[in-house]
Amino acid sequence: MSERLLEIQDLQVEYHTDDGIVTAVERLDLHLEKGQTLGLVGETGAGKTTTALSIMRLVPDPPGRIVAGAIRFHGEDLLRKRPEEIKRIRGNRISMIFQDPMTSLNPVLTVGFQIEEAVMLHQKLDRKAAGERARAMLELVGIPPERAGDYPHEFSGGMRQRVGIAMALSCNPELLIADEPTTALDVTIQAQVLELMKSLRERLATSMLLITHDLGVVAEVCDHVAIMYAGSIVEYADVHSLFTSPRHPYTRGLFGSIPSLDEEVERLKPITGLMPDPTALPSGCKFHPRCPQAQEVCRTRVPQAISVGDGHSAACLIYEGLVPGFQE
Repeated sequence: MSERLLEIQDLQVEYHTDDGIVTAVERLDLHLEKGQTLGLVGETGAGKTTTALSIMRLVPDPPGRIVAGAIRFHGEDLLRKRPEEIKRIRGNRISMIFQDPMTSLNPVLTVGFQIEEAVMLHQKLDRKAAGERARAMLELVGIPPERAGDYPHEFSGGMRQRVGIAMALSCNPELLIADEPTTALDVTIQAQVLELMKSLRERLATSMLLITHDLGVVAEVCDHVAIMYAGSIVEYADVHSLFTSPRHPYTRGLFGSIPSLDEEVERLKPITGLMPDPTALPSGCKFHPRCPQAQEVCRTRVPQAISVGDGHSAACLIYEGLVPGFQE
């Protein structure tokens, strides 16, 4: 039996803005087993980054606020811990790689010093030992250790992201959160960074939450997948089940909009419409304005996550018997 490392239950996060209350995450349930990688997939604005920041207790307050739920790490609720306890966990037992490596690195400090700082803070090493650890981590991610004295602007985008990975892994965390770590990189460098993260995860026995909108990345790296739409999880499955038998209309729409090498089609089938305005989310099922299966009941009833297979669940009224199934 695998051990559950992270469990999120009924999480709700709001942002109070001039235009009203934005519900960024609503009734979110998620779990991650030790030693595995979970992909969190969704469009821009779905609430993926807010979920990651909630785990790290970095939701900006104001305007953001975690209003309900629990985030359990090794069974302990992170939302109930004092700020000084969270500081000991953040960067040490749970680390994060951010989207843009240039803005997540301090431009006036050398990359070696920035890694040393994290090691000295959490591992209680002296500067000499921390410096050796920093150079070893740079070498681990494919950067010559003698470049520890260089500044972030002296590295390419891909190399800066490698520095970010080295910094995140420098304290050997149990959980690594990677927030779209390849978004700012070209395709060739993306593949190199993903392969690096995959090999380091296996080598260091680190669990990973990978946030992305790219299903190709999910297929390459992840063990399980959670599909997120407008702040909620609409489908959860292992990678094989999701790719061979997607069950939620939104997930099927995502796959329908991706070109296939195996099928000849004249036109792709994109999902109609746009993500809903977060200050005025639809009633009932949030996906119903864009859903080809939608019925009148979808406007008023909020679907619950229903088991549709071994470890596979979908939040759709089809599986509650209230809406007709798919016409294949």
